[in-house]
Amino acid sequence: MRKAYTVPTIDEYLRDRLMPVEGAIPHIPGIEMFGNSIPAGTVGGDLFEYINFQQRYDVNARIQRAQRLSKEFLEPLPSGVPVHNSVDDHVQWLQRTPGYRSEMETEYRFARSSEQVRVAEDLRDLYSTAGVLLVDAQGHGIISAKIASTVHDTFHALMLTELDRYGKATPELLENLNLRLAQSVTARNALGTNEKESAREIATMLYGEVRPGGHFRFANFGHPPPLVFSAEYRQFMNIDESRMVQFLALGLQIPADHPDRKRYYSVNFRQKEFDSSDVAEITLMSPGDILVLYTDGVYDGSDQEAREQLEAVVRKHYLQPARDICNALLDHAVTQDDQLRQNGDEDLIDDKTVFIVKRI
Repeated sequence: MRKAYTVPTIDEYLRDRLMPVEGAIPHIPGIEMFGNSIPAGTVGGDLFEYINFQQRYDVNARIQRAQRLSKEFLEPLPSGVPVHNSVDDHVQWLQRTPGYRSEMETEYRFARSSEQVRVAEDLRDLYSTAGVLLVDAQGHGIISAKIASTVHDTFHALMLTELDRYGKATPELLENLNLRLAQSVTARNALGTNEKESAREIATMLYGEVRPGGHFRFANFGHPPPLVFSAEYRQFMNIDESRMVQFLALGLQIPADHPDRKRYYSVNFRQKEFDSSDVAEITLMSPGDILVLYTDGVYDGSDQEAREQLEAVVRKHYLQPARDICNALLDHAVTQDDQLRQNGDEDLIDDKTVFIVKRI
């Protein structure tokens, strides 16, 4: 007898949407990774997701398309034939401009063709690249989950455009995502406002990419900084803060040179738009080294005693697989919640997420 389908509640829908899918864990040579989340209630504001490029996108088909376009862009359009692509369209416009010369078309076609050659090259790098997206929306209820879901949907919509145009994620994606989460001067948006307290809802985000050799490049918008555990010294290593660029939480700070800066509220204006120089990089130097990403329900990134407690947990489990290290840290955070309840501080309990990258 066929089992009746049960429509999920909004809590169930958002919880399933924000939880990581284990089958999506990317496989990178020399790297082991695992992450998980525990919401504080039925649904939370933490979002954790593996970006498995090979599984989510048909990388090979995209490479073939870029190679085909690189050839098509070089071919002049015969007279009377409808335009085939964006290059033909622009060339037709170019031909109508004053001072047009035939060599201008040749130069433009070559430039656009070479762009597609580079897109194909950058797409090949996705075979050995894994992305990770961590979002922490303030609070741990349905509204927070909706905010995290908005970041998720916007991120993936922008990623499609990035792969089409560049063959990789660029700082432009993150800057556009930051703007999308900003508060419009003329309309409420996804983050909205708290009218009683005149306060903004906040969402932090960390997006990073893992590559062979233990290389991790990432951008941080208000998120607690990563921790790096050295297998040789059996402790967290101090990382030069100048290498750990951190912006305000999503939507709070608009670059001063952005054309739409007057259309959004901004705590202050950032000097420039986000670019490649703002991407931080960490390298796990030796086998056994561990990168720990987390949300503030596990550790707020500042308390020294809490850091030492996390370090002790990792030291106890560092020889184990990434999954076990992740679960041990989450168990530790849950135990801390029990102490908060005993002290009557239930309001301090928050969603918990841990992501482990281990060089093997």
